[in-house]
Amino acid sequence: MFGEIWGVDPKVLQDEGYLRSLVIEAAEVANMHLAEVRSWRFGGGDKGGVSVIALVLESHIAIHTWPDHSYATIDVYTCGGHSLPWRAFDHLIGKLRPERFTKTIINRSSQ
Repeated sequence: MFGEIWGVDPKVLQDEGYLRSLVIEAAEVANMHLAEVRSWRFGGGDKGGVSVIALVLESHIAIHTWPDHSYATIDVYTCGGHSLPWRAFDHLIGKLRPERFTKTIINRSSQ
């Protein structure tokens, strides 16, 4: 599942530590097994965007931000019957509090 979010506080979208913690929380609430979290800043130091990727045994959770547009993308990709990806997505939406968002669900499995 993936989505786009608009109308998020730019300061939140620039806060690498906060975004990392949100992604870790999202993995926990979705019953995913965290392997590693990586993050990067780009486009202007403290004023630029942030990318956070959590590798989970079931696949990944990613956030990419564009604070100057109050915009971000979210991707929650999982496999296995025990993970609950919609919980991860909904947790991120609840914490980031966008004015509006899209949520697209695609079955990426081979079944």
